[in-house]
Amino acid sequence: MRPLRRGVALALAVLTLAMALAPGAVAAKVLEVGSSGSDVTKVQKKLIQWGYLSGTADGKYGEKTRSAVAAFQRKNGLTVDGRVGPATAAAMGVTLSGSGGSVPAASASIISADHRLLSKLVYAEARGESYKGQVAVAAVVLNRVASASFPNTISGVIYQSGAFSCVSNGAINNTPDSTAIRAALDALNGWDPTGGCLYYYNPKATGDKWIRTRTVKTVIGNHSFAV
Repeated sequence: MRPLRRGVALALAVLTLAMALAPGAVAAKVLEVGSSGSDVTKVQKKLIQWGYLSGTADGKYGEKTRSAVAAFQRKNGLTVDGRVGPATAAAMGVTLSGSGGSVPAASASIISADHRLLSKLVYAEARGESYKGQVAVAAVVLNRVASASFPNTISGVIYQSGAFSCVSNGAINNTPDSTAIRAALDALNGWDPTGGCLYYYNPKATGDKWIRTRTVKTVIGNHSFAV
């Protein structure tokens, strides 16, 4: 398991324990085979985005959804039972609605130092973009981590000399909002709207001639994503 994955798994394990020991904790909603509705649809959409589930989000929790949830749990160091309770929902960045209100799923909670730093990068670089566009920026960082051509840690990629303008101008130190936090978590969980791109830029705002020599694979909002 790569160091990044080990860190995320450990953070999720701590989050699970904290939920279990929280004072005044009450029985929370759990999705399992036979469940249906909007919460199931939200979970299925996430699993489809991340490549764990194929087809469409029909809102019906069947064996395919159970298997996809189990695969997600296994990859992220969670208890593998194929059911979506508070810990798994938190790892997915979704909120389960309960009969007595809503059951928080920590959809905007920081789960690790890597998650925090990636969220700050997303907020600094892409807060004016669509949600998909913000996930895409986070995915570029993770694609660089996985590439032999770049440092193999999130901090190494972000703080690589000249890599991101938000580091040089100080914007990386701003506090990320909940959207940036969720977008970073979606990317950490495997959603890559760019299809593996290593670069992005705003063609209307950059004068960098070199970046324009890269092959653009997709455009999301104001950013062109390239390899």
